[in-house]
Amino acid sequence: MTCDPVDLTARLVRCPSVTPAEGGAISLLEAELSAAGFECRRADRGDVSNLIARWGGKGHLRTFGFNGHTDVVPVGDAAAWTADPFGAEVRDGVMFGRGTTDMKSGVAAFVAAAIDLVAESPPDGAVLITVTGDEEGDATDGTRAILDALRDGGDAMSVCLVGEPTCPETLGEMMKIGRRGSMTAFFTATGIQGHAAYPHRAKNPVPALARLIDRLASQPLDEGSSHFDPSTLAVTTFDTGNPATNVIPAVCRATVNIRFNDLHGSDALTEMLRDAAQKVSAETGVEITMTTRVSGESFLTPPGDFSALVADAVEQETGLRPVASTSGGTSDARFIQAHCPVVEFGLVGQTMHQVDERVDVDQIVALKRIYRRMLDSYFAS
Repeated sequence: MTCDPVDLTARLVRCPSVTPAEGGAISLLEAELSAAGFECRRADRGDVSNLIARWGGKGHLRTFGFNGHTDVVPVGDAAAWTADPFGAEVRDGVMFGRGTTDMKSGVAAFVAAAIDLVAESPPDGAVLITVTGDEEGDATDGTRAILDALRDGGDAMSVCLVGEPTCPETLGEMMKIGRRGSMTAFFTATGIQGHAAYPHRAKNPVPALARLIDRLASQPLDEGSSHFDPSTLAVTTFDTGNPATNVIPAVCRATVNIRFNDLHGSDALTEMLRDAAQKVSAETGVEITMTTRVSGESFLTPPGDFSALVADAVEQETGLRPVASTSGGTSDARFIQAHCPVVEFGLVGQTMHQVDERVDVDQIVALKRIYRRMLDSYFAS
């Protein structure tokens, strides 16, 4: 009897695993995979639940890895939903619920494909499934903890598929072979508070910080590279916290987020931002300090055997040759890229994080077929 990915998706969606809560999702997968002959162990760290499930010998040179997450973003306005966010209601062939797209369906499809593989045609190799409960949050104790546990246990993946939703509109049209890096810079401009009628007695931090932010936002970082779109800098906050219209504030703060391609590293960008802040500070006499937080560096899995295998499987099942893209936000592939070659492929992501998040159940079944073809091709080669 084959494993039904639609049923498994529904059972996962009914687990209220809003990050970082486990909600029963990791335990459900552990039970399913253990019953199918996988050796399961937890790699929990802090408040985060993580699962490592292996079929086949540890350290096998042909170990097909999978990475996914069962945590989901909050529901938002529950009253705006037309279905129970954790009910997995199927209406006209469409399943509704938080995580149906991002990405409990992807996890279910691969788990179902792997269970069927080892039952029907046990491969000469190993399958290593890693699932975290912390991808939507800070992601410090999720896939990073899994990779630490693999390293400490002398285990490894030869290649890894990440099942994030990658297709903009049609299943099969896009896979990810890299991602831009992401960093955030927090600026604080400190002047001297004073009465708005006597600006010469104060030192206004607002124009100084506005000058800096305008310069940063007006200057393109680059024009893109061979595999990446141009890097972007977005101003995300600008605030004085000043409710009085007749008071020059002492402090002003702003935040920018940079999504950068392989022409940059976070260290060099940090220096660029710091130099720009110091220049404006020298011009205005307003002290400007900066802190940064780096979510991940840009990375690229160069086109090769693994990306071709993924693309071939997708094309054979859907008739579409997926574009090898590096667009979009970040994913846990940014951590895995230092471990082994990694490619991302999954469902259409149009409704992820939205009210009434949903997925066509036929696409879940199709995704399982695609994943099974990837596994068959990998172990046949």
